Amino acid sequence: MNLIKYLYIFCLFISVAATGQELLDKQNAVDIALENNYDIKVSNNELEVAKNSSSVYNSGYLPSVFASGGANYQDNKNEIEFQDGNKQDDIETTSNSYNASVGVDYLLFDGLGRKYNYKKLQELYNISEIRVRQVIENTLLELLFSYYEVARLTENQRNLEQSLSISKSQLLREQYGYQYGQKTQLDMLNSEVNVNIDSINLLNIQRELANAKRDLNVILGRDVNVDFQVDTTVTYAMDLTYEKMMASAKAKNTLLLQAEKNVTLSDYDLKINKSSWIPNVGINGAYNWNDLNTDSNINNPFSLASQTSRGFNGGLNLSWNIFDGGQTKTRVKNAKIAIDNSQIEKQLIEKDLERNVANAWETYQNSLFILSAEKKNVETNIRNFSRSEEQFKLGQIISVEFRTAQVNLLSAVTSYNQAKYTAKVAELRLLQLAGNLIGANY
Repeated sequence: MNLIKYLYIFCLFISVAATGQELLDKQNAVDIALENNYDIKVSNNELEVAKNSSSVYNSGYLPSVFASGGANYQDNKNEIEFQDGNKQDDIETTSNSYNASVGVDYLLFDGLGRKYNYKKLQELYNISEIRVRQVIENTLLELLFSYYEVARLTENQRNLEQSLSISKSQLLREQYGYQYGQKTQLDMLNSEVNVNIDSINLLNIQRELANAKRDLNVILGRDVNVDFQVDTTVTYAMDLTYEKMMASAKAKNTLLLQAEKNVTLSDYDLKINKSSWIPNVGINGAYNWNDLNTDSNINNPFSLASQTSRGFNGGLNLSWNIFDGGQTKTRVKNAKIAIDNSQIEKQLIEKDLERNVANAWETYQNSLFILSAEKKNVETNIRNFSRSEEQFKLGQIISVEFRTAQVNLLSAVTSYNQAKYTAKVAELRLLQLAGNLIGANY
């Protein structure tokens, strides 16, 4: 077996194995996930709810306008007896009445409670925006983890396919040698075992790859059975420093940003509760119209035939809850405690973030070192495999020794692939902590 055919494993050869299969690159996968992922869709809907809730229509700043109207009809039949003893039967009285009114109520001043409540709604919307970004980051991280897992398994499958090809060629060589008395039956049987082992390993990796592709399709929000190929190239950010990552994390990390917003929300809650101690001032006004028509068969010039009235009324009102049994005082005390707790939680998140960034940075640096070491190990095993292949063809080593060189190379390349993707995943984790995952070089 020509060694050149095997070197593609180390040189990161990229191909589309089957005609008609989709080549799903990383940016395309990201675009599909941003459009179709179910978690992102739900978070966007929640953001829309928060936007509606933060509107001026939910602020209490706008007046309350009301209107009412009605109509009434009465038809009464009566019997009347007068003081002189005379009676009058079948007295019929009918009446029609109509009314309408329109008015407005407006709270001029409520102790600034309305102002701080509106500010609180705005902050809640801002928090929702941060949470959407957090969901997107988590989804992207999950997506890229899954994507690179497919890439790793794809490369491992290619490596195993090549190893199986080598083993089959070796078996054929042993079979020819056995026929001509140059090889023993044991040599041939060992080669058959090697083919079986490589075949089983290939089947297992194919199953793992199929499962990984289905996992990725779920994240992409599409049919789980869609088949595709991925781009197995991996590039790393070259301008990352510990200082930049730490500074960025303190400015952009979504958990820390939410903690800061929670401190602000707690402060607004305190101010809202304090506003209950201040009097409220409001105004109201209304325009009213009433029309009454009465018809009776009693001949009475003084009876009311019709009446129409219209007019405007308005007023200014002041309300002050002088004492509410200590409820406001209790709420204020609890709000102050809530502020203290939110500040403590923020400090805790800051410390956790510092630790997590430091750990992620060390993990990333260690993974790059391991990647470099695994690369050298592959280079060494390629040279060893090349020498073993030449020696085996010349009959200087037995098939078991050649198999050992083959397995060692396969193991080295597999370890290199693992290190390659482990380093990239470590980089992505670091970028997420720093708040730089969205728009990064994937």
